[in-house]
Amino acid sequence: MANIDVVDKNNIKTGVLELDEKIFNARVNTFILQQVVNMYLANKRKSFAKVKNRAEVRGGGKKPWKQKGTGRARVGSIRSPLWRGGGVVFGPIPKDWHYQVPKKIKSRALISSLSAKFKSGAIIIIDKLDLATHKTRQMADVLKKLKIASEKTLLVTFGSQENLLRSGRNIKNLNITRVEDVNAYDVLINSKLLFEKPAVGKIEKRLGAHSAPDKPKSGTGKKVA
Repeated sequence: MANIDVVDKNNIKTGVLELDEKIFNARVNTFILQQVVNMYLANKRKSFAKVKNRAEVRGGGKKPWKQKGTGRARVGSIRSPLWRGGGVVFGPIPKDWHYQVPKKIKSRALISSLSAKFKSGAIIIIDKLDLATHKTRQMADVLKKLKIASEKTLLVTFGSQENLLRSGRNIKNLNITRVEDVNAYDVLINSKLLFEKPAVGKIEKRLGAHSAPDKPKSGTGKKVA
Protein backbone atom coordinates (compact mmCIF):
# COMPACT_ATOMS: atom_id res chain seq x y z
CA MET A 1 0.00 0.00 0.00
CA ALA A 2 1.22 3.52 -0.85
CA ASN A 3 0.31 5.44 2.29
CA ILE A 4 1.61 8.85 3.26
CA ASP A 5 1.12 11.07 6.28
CA VAL A 6 -0.93 14.26 5.99
CA VAL A 7 0.26 17.24 8.03
CA ASP A 8 -1.02 20.73 8.73
CA LYS A 9 0.77 24.09 8.51
CA ASN A 10 2.47 23.41 11.86
CA ASN A 11 3.83 20.05 10.64
CA ILE A 12 1.50 18.13 12.94
CA LYS A 13 0.15 14.86 11.59
CA THR A 14 -3.59 15.02 10.93
CA GLY A 15 -4.14 11.72 9.14
CA VAL A 16 -2.97 9.22 6.55
CA LEU A 17 -3.71 9.36 2.84
CA GLU A 18 -3.77 6.27 0.63
CA LEU A 19 -2.19 7.04 -2.73
CA ASP A 20 -2.90 5.32 -6.03
CA GLU A 21 -0.02 2.86 -6.46
CA LYS A 22 -0.34 2.97 -10.26
CA ILE A 23 0.60 6.67 -10.14
CA PHE A 24 2.75 7.19 -7.05
CA ASN A 25 4.38 3.76 -6.75
CA ALA A 26 4.74 2.66 -10.35
CA ARG A 27 7.87 1.48 -12.17
CA VAL A 28 10.15 4.40 -13.04
CA ASN A 29 10.68 4.44 -16.81
CA THR A 30 13.94 6.32 -17.29
CA PHE A 31 13.77 6.11 -21.08
CA ILE A 32 10.45 7.98 -21.22
CA LEU A 33 11.71 10.49 -18.65
CA GLN A 34 14.73 11.23 -20.82
CA GLN A 35 12.51 11.78 -23.87
CA VAL A 36 10.20 14.20 -22.07
CA VAL A 37 12.95 16.12 -20.26
CA ASN A 38 14.80 16.60 -23.55
CA MET A 39 11.59 17.94 -25.08
CA TYR A 40 11.04 20.48 -22.29
CA LEU A 41 14.68 21.59 -22.45
CA ALA A 42 14.49 21.99 -26.22
CA ASN A 43 11.29 24.02 -25.93
CA LYS A 44 13.01 26.35 -23.45
CA ARG A 45 15.81 27.19 -25.86
CA LYS A 46 15.87 30.71 -27.24
CA SER A 47 17.73 31.92 -30.31
CA PHE A 48 18.71 35.59 -30.62
CA ALA A 49 21.52 35.57 -33.22
CA LYS A 50 20.25 37.40 -36.29
CA VAL A 51 21.87 39.25 -39.20
CA LYS A 52 20.27 41.09 -42.10
CA ASN A 53 20.56 39.71 -45.57
CA ARG A 54 20.62 41.77 -48.76
CA ALA A 55 16.83 42.14 -48.85
CA GLU A 56 16.60 43.35 -45.25
CA VAL A 57 19.35 46.00 -45.21
CA ARG A 58 17.95 49.50 -45.50
CA GLY A 59 18.88 51.50 -48.61
CA GLY A 60 20.47 50.44 -51.87
CA GLY A 61 17.40 50.98 -53.99
CA LYS A 62 19.17 53.20 -56.52
CA LYS A 63 21.75 51.86 -58.92
CA PRO A 64 25.11 53.53 -58.02
CA TRP A 65 26.15 54.20 -61.62
CA LYS A 66 25.02 53.24 -65.04
CA GLN A 67 25.62 49.76 -66.34
CA LYS A 68 28.09 50.60 -69.10
CA GLY A 69 30.57 53.24 -70.13
CA THR A 70 32.16 54.07 -66.77
CA GLY A 71 35.00 51.57 -66.87
CA ARG A 72 33.96 50.17 -63.49
CA ALA A 73 32.38 46.88 -62.65
CA ARG A 74 28.61 46.71 -62.92
CA VAL A 75 26.79 47.12 -59.61
CA GLY A 76 23.08 46.94 -58.93
CA SER A 77 22.99 48.05 -55.28
CA ILE A 78 25.30 49.49 -52.66
CA ARG A 79 23.86 46.91 -50.24
CA SER A 80 25.46 44.02 -52.09
CA PRO A 81 27.14 41.49 -49.77
CA LEU A 82 30.43 42.39 -51.46
CA TRP A 83 30.21 45.97 -50.20
CA ARG A 84 30.85 47.36 -46.75
CA GLY A 85 27.51 47.91 -45.05
CA GLY A 86 25.80 45.41 -47.30
CA GLY A 87 23.82 42.32 -46.43
CA VAL A 88 25.36 39.20 -44.92
CA VAL A 89 25.38 35.92 -46.81
CA PHE A 90 24.52 32.72 -44.88
CA GLY A 91 24.58 34.52 -41.52
CA PRO A 92 22.87 33.24 -38.37
CA ILE A 93 19.09 33.47 -38.15
CA PRO A 94 16.77 32.59 -35.22
CA LYS A 95 16.16 28.85 -34.93
CA ASP A 96 13.18 27.01 -33.50
CA TRP A 97 13.91 23.80 -31.58
CA HIS A 98 10.31 23.36 -30.43
CA TYR A 99 8.72 19.92 -30.74
CA GLN A 100 6.16 17.82 -28.90
CA VAL A 101 5.82 14.22 -27.81
CA PRO A 102 2.45 12.43 -27.57
CA LYS A 103 0.25 13.28 -24.57
CA LYS A 104 0.35 9.67 -23.41
CA ILE A 105 4.15 9.80 -23.20
CA LYS A 106 3.97 13.04 -21.17
CA SER A 107 1.51 11.44 -18.75
CA ARG A 108 3.61 8.29 -18.38
CA ALA A 109 6.68 10.46 -17.70
CA LEU A 110 4.78 12.40 -15.03
CA ILE A 111 3.76 9.12 -13.38
CA SER A 112 7.39 7.95 -13.40
CA SER A 113 8.62 11.23 -11.91
CA LEU A 114 5.98 11.19 -9.14
CA SER A 115 6.82 7.56 -8.35
CA ALA A 116 10.53 8.37 -8.15
CA LYS A 117 9.85 11.21 -5.72
CA PHE A 118 7.52 9.09 -3.58
CA LYS A 119 10.03 6.24 -3.34
CA SER A 120 12.72 8.69 -2.26
CA GLY A 121 10.47 10.23 0.42
CA ALA A 122 10.40 13.64 -1.25
CA ILE A 123 6.60 14.14 -1.25
CA ILE A 124 4.81 16.05 1.50
CA ILE A 125 1.02 16.28 1.74
CA ILE A 126 -0.41 19.27 3.57
CA ASP A 127 -4.03 19.20 4.65
CA LYS A 128 -4.89 22.77 3.77
CA LEU A 129 -2.69 25.72 2.90
CA ASP A 130 -4.94 28.73 3.29
CA LEU A 131 -3.16 31.96 4.21
CA ALA A 132 -4.93 34.93 5.77
CA THR A 133 -2.72 37.49 4.00
CA HIS A 134 -0.31 37.67 1.11
CA LYS A 135 2.73 38.34 3.34
CA THR A 136 5.86 36.44 2.33
CA ARG A 137 6.64 35.83 6.00
CA GLN A 138 3.61 33.56 6.38
CA MET A 139 4.69 31.24 3.58
CA ALA A 140 8.29 31.29 4.83
CA ASP A 141 7.11 30.25 8.31
CA VAL A 142 5.14 27.32 6.86
CA LEU A 143 8.18 26.09 4.90
CA LYS A 144 10.36 26.45 7.97
CA LYS A 145 7.98 24.38 10.10
CA LEU A 146 7.86 21.73 7.38
CA LYS A 147 11.71 21.72 7.41
CA ILE A 148 11.98 22.39 3.68
CA ALA A 149 12.90 26.09 3.75
CA SER A 150 16.36 25.39 2.34
CA GLU A 151 15.14 22.81 -0.19
CA LYS A 152 14.12 23.58 -3.75
CA THR A 153 10.39 22.91 -3.48
CA LEU A 154 7.51 22.63 -5.93
CA LEU A 155 4.16 23.56 -4.38
CA VAL A 156 1.23 21.98 -6.25
CA THR A 157 -1.95 23.88 -5.48
CA PHE A 158 -5.62 23.05 -5.91
CA GLY A 159 -7.31 25.97 -7.66
CA SER A 160 -6.24 29.61 -7.75
CA GLN A 161 -5.44 31.19 -4.40
CA GLU A 162 -4.22 34.76 -4.69
CA ASN A 163 -2.72 35.00 -1.20
CA LEU A 164 -0.85 31.75 -1.74
CA LEU A 165 0.62 32.84 -5.07
CA ARG A 166 1.58 36.32 -3.88
CA SER A 167 3.14 35.13 -0.64
CA GLY A 168 5.36 32.58 -2.36
CA ARG A 169 6.57 34.42 -5.43
CA ASN A 170 9.44 36.17 -3.60
CA ILE A 171 10.83 32.97 -2.03
CA LYS A 172 13.90 31.88 -3.94
CA ASN A 173 13.63 28.10 -3.49
CA LEU A 174 9.85 27.87 -3.97
CA ASN A 175 8.06 27.23 -7.25
CA ILE A 176 4.27 27.24 -7.33
CA THR A 177 2.11 25.57 -9.97
CA ARG A 178 -1.49 24.47 -10.32
CA VAL A 179 -2.22 20.76 -10.34
CA GLU A 180 -3.46 21.10 -13.94
CA ASP A 181 -0.07 22.46 -15.06
CA VAL A 182 2.37 20.19 -13.25
CA ASN A 183 4.72 18.23 -15.53
CA ALA A 184 7.54 15.72 -15.25
CA TYR A 185 10.30 18.28 -15.77
CA ASP A 186 9.10 20.51 -12.93
CA VAL A 187 8.82 17.48 -10.64
CA LEU A 188 12.36 16.28 -11.38
CA ILE A 189 14.21 19.59 -11.02
CA ASN A 190 12.79 20.22 -7.54
CA SER A 191 14.06 18.40 -4.46
CA LYS A 192 10.71 18.33 -2.63
CA LEU A 193 7.07 18.17 -3.72
CA LEU A 194 4.49 19.86 -1.49
CA PHE A 195 0.94 18.83 -2.43
CA GLU A 196 -2.27 20.27 -1.12
CA LYS A 197 -4.42 17.29 -0.17
CA PRO A 198 -7.23 18.03 -2.70
CA ALA A 199 -4.63 18.29 -5.48
CA VAL A 200 -3.64 14.66 -4.99
CA GLY A 201 -7.08 13.37 -5.91
CA LYS A 202 -7.21 15.63 -8.93
CA ILE A 203 -3.86 14.50 -10.31
CA GLU A 204 -4.82 10.86 -9.74
CA LYS A 205 -7.99 11.44 -11.74
CA ARG A 206 -6.01 13.21 -14.46
CA LEU A 207 -3.44 10.42 -14.82
CA GLY A 208 -5.69 7.46 -14.13
CA ALA A 209 -6.39 6.79 -17.81
CA HIS A 210 -2.66 6.72 -18.63
CA SER A 211 -1.42 4.54 -15.78
CA ALA A 212 0.08 1.19 -16.70
CA PRO A 213 -2.50 -1.65 -16.55
CA ASP A 214 -2.06 -4.44 -14.05
CA LYS A 215 -0.29 -7.49 -15.44
CA PRO A 216 -2.38 -10.69 -15.39
CA LYS A 217 -1.22 -13.30 -12.92
CA SER A 218 0.46 -16.38 -14.36
CA GLY A 219 -1.83 -19.35 -14.85
CA THR A 220 -5.06 -17.35 -15.00
CA GLY A 221 -5.26 -17.14 -18.78
CA LYS A 222 -7.67 -19.33 -20.68
CA LYS A 223 -6.23 -22.23 -22.61
CA VAL A 224 -6.83 -22.31 -26.32
CA ALA A 225 -7.95 -25.68 -27.65
